[in-house]
Amino acid sequence: MKFMIRYLKPFAASMLAGLLIKTVGTLIELALPYILSYILDEIVPHDGRLSMIVAWGFGMIFCALVALVCNVKANRMASRVARDSARQIRHDLFSRTMTLSGRQIDAFTIPSLESRITTDTYNVHNFIGRIQRLGVRAPLLLMGGIVVTLMMDPFLSLVMLGVLPVIFGVVYFVSMKGVRLYTNMQRSVDGMIRVVREDVQGIRVIKALSKVQHEHARYDAVNKQLVRDEKKGSLTMGFVNPAMSLFMNLGITFVVLLGAYRVMGAKTEPGVIVAFTQYFTMISTATLSITRIFMMYTKSSASAKRIQEVVDAPKDLAVLPPETYPPRKEEGYIVFDDVCFSYNKKKDDLRHVSFSLSRGGTLGIIGATGSCKTTIVSLLMRLYDVDAGSIRIGGRDVRTIPEDVLHEKFGVALQNDFLYADTIEENIRFGRNIPHDMVVRAAETAQAAEFINALPEGYAHVLAQKAANLSGGQKQRLLIARALAAAPEILILDDSSSALDYKTDANLRCAIAESDILKNTTSVIVAQRVSSVMNSDVILVLEEGEIIGMGDHEQLLRECDVYREISASQMGGSFVE
Repeated sequence: MKFMIRYLKPFAASMLAGLLIKTVGTLIELALPYILSYILDEIVPHDGRLSMIVAWGFGMIFCALVALVCNVKANRMASRVARDSARQIRHDLFSRTMTLSGRQIDAFTIPSLESRITTDTYNVHNFIGRIQRLGVRAPLLLMGGIVVTLMMDPFLSLVMLGVLPVIFGVVYFVSMKGVRLYTNMQRSVDGMIRVVREDVQGIRVIKALSKVQHEHARYDAVNKQLVRDEKKGSLTMGFVNPAMSLFMNLGITFVVLLGAYRVMGAKTEPGVIVAFTQYFTMISTATLSITRIFMMYTKSSASAKRIQEVVDAPKDLAVLPPETYPPRKEEGYIVFDDVCFSYNKKKDDLRHVSFSLSRGGTLGIIGATGSCKTTIVSLLMRLYDVDAGSIRIGGRDVRTIPEDVLHEKFGVALQNDFLYADTIEENIRFGRNIPHDMVVRAAETAQAAEFINALPEGYAHVLAQKAANLSGGQKQRLLIARALAAAPEILILDDSSSALDYKTDANLRCAIAESDILKNTTSVIVAQRVSSVMNSDVILVLEEGEIIGMGDHEQLLRECDVYREISASQMGGSFVE
């Protein structure tokens, strides 16, 4: 609850005004049965004039209209507070998600983060709106009804006072169990989102390999688990309303029976019994509303806790003061100094990696799948922190460089990067202040200009979701153009040309090497092809997280058996440019 209060504080004045209006409307509602009782027991028997009855009737209508206006106004204000506070929660949650470290994203998982931004924020939004609508009205109707009935007939009120503790006991017991059940249910939602996300991304492969039925079975498994968890939660929380209805109906029955007995004994008036049944109905409705509040709180508290875990997640990659790792004067622009790193903190995935690359040079990284090629790139961009050793850019340890300053240095194209449903130009520009001529120049360098100009709309051509209307090679060329567009200090191409044919790949490398705007750019190329890295100043050959060869192409052909074998298997040991 403290987490939600944090976001509701800016709306305190609006909430207070809404609660006051809601209080006025509820108190007027409470007066209506009493007025009816007064008409039946005082006006009709003793005065009997139609004009008085009509006057009091119009008075009841006026009170009902005032109560209606107050409730509508208060509900609209409550909706506004719920909307604006939920928007801020979603904003902060999304913002924090975007700044999580790689390790934190791995811990939360992408499907879980998606679920928190969607389902969990909806639960919190729903609770904030409902608590303002029912949080004042229901308790006022409950307590006010009890007070008025005690004043009218204390004896009959004892029936309600005997029923209410039983009801609240049931609600409290069930609500305490509900928090755990709803937390489990949200975990199952995470699992289902994960499977759906994987299948949507891999739908073409699934169809090509005729594995639709297999994926149906996998989805059914997580769906059934979600159904089981929902069933447990629904059955447990669904016990509350029938139990309450039973106790309240029993209470009303006893009130009618005892009331009839007291009327026959002239111990109370018929109007009191009529008013009493209305108050009992109000109290019953209020109690049901309070129960719904508990049920919503149970669900929203589980969701708020999951949201808070992300929003309040500690800053994992804090910028350290320069004194911690003082700057060095060294020849290398990018320096890895005895770097070790582990994803699970049990066994090093990357072991004792050291190399130096001069400004404007090119580093090629090659190796088998799982040899931690991408890990080196991730550490360079400080998506993770090293466990031992240091990484320096321009003599500064990356841990001492502010995040925005560090990331502005990079232009990045990854193999599985994304394109969104917008124009080609906006996908290359990517929200940066890059003029059209630089966008065109980047596309030309990335060998993308030819197919872009062939489109009827050219750079204004709108891509489908996930660029489904482009081929794999066209997507990669746009991603490379995006990386080149801002003329970065450091260009990272992580297996970003795997879908390109050898000729286009060769033309791309020549265009990058000959580009005037990229002449001072330091490049890091991760590839499976020897032809993509052979012209690099330094080539790293990785195997199981260790450097087993380092040097230029000719040196590695002489000294590294693994590199020589890769070269021979791909191109028969010779390369034609």
